[in-house]
This record gives sequence, structure tokens and C-alpha cells, in this order.
Amino acid sequence: MDLKRLTFAVAPVVAAAGLGGLASRNAPETYRRLSKPSWAPPASAFGPAWTALYAGTAVAGWLMYPDASGGTKRLHLAQLALNGAWPMAFFGVRDKRSSLAVIAALDALLATEIAVVRRDTPAAAALLAPYLAWTGFATALNAAVSEPAKG
Repeated sequence: MDLKRLTFAVAPVVAAAGLGGLASRNAPETYRRLSKPSWAPPASAFGPAWTALYAGTAVAGWLMYPDASGGTKRLHLAQLALNGAWPMAFFGVRDKRSSLAVIAALDALLATEIAVVRRDTPAAAALLAPYLAWTGFATALNAAVSEPAKG
């Protein structure tokens, strides 16, 4: 077993999920109170979606590790750091502008990672594609939600 490869594949994903989970402790209540567009999914959709996406991201990390350059590995770690930071900006600080900046940067890094990884490890890039689709959707949702009017 290649311990470095396993650590690269799993530890950053667990860290991102853990940090995001801590920041999202009150997410169901916060999400319920937001004014959302008609196309917003129910809160119950997020847990299963992220579980699948994190699993795919870990497998992508495992697959890309042998061929990835140091820069590509740093890109992977950076996008996961932004993934862990977004819930703090959105649910913790509750700052829409900051959370949009974080998730837009995540989208850009993830798209770049997919383009770079596709050259050497197409299967890893394919596993990251649904993650990018979801974060793109989440970016649109982040932009569309608002706090309910006080009244």
C-alpha cells in the first residue's frame, strides 16, 4: 500500500468535509430561512450529493497521484481548501459576497485542475466533472438566495 498516495487521496477530502461540516452545523435551519429560487433543492439533497462528490474526489486524488506534478497536487489541495472554506463564509459568517468570491475561486481552480489532470489521468478528470457541475450549480444558488425580508 502506498501510504503517501492514500494520504493524498483521503486526508484532504476528509479535512474539507470535516471543516465544511463544522461550519455547516446550523445549515439546515439557515437554509430553511433563506429566500430561495424555485429550482433550489431541498436541504436533504446536500448530504447525499456531497458524500458522492467527496468519494469521487478521493478516488480522483488516488488516480492522479502517480502522474501529477507538484503544481497539480497543490492545485488539488487548494481547491479542497476552498471547498472547506466556503461553508464558513456562507453559513458561518453569512456573508453572501465573500461566499460568492470563495465559490467562484473554487470553480476556477477546479476547472483548471480538470483541464490539467485530463492530459495524464482522464479518469480522474472525469470523476471531478460532476463536482464542478455541482459547484457551478451551488454558485448560481449562492447568488440567487437572500435573507428573508425583516418585517
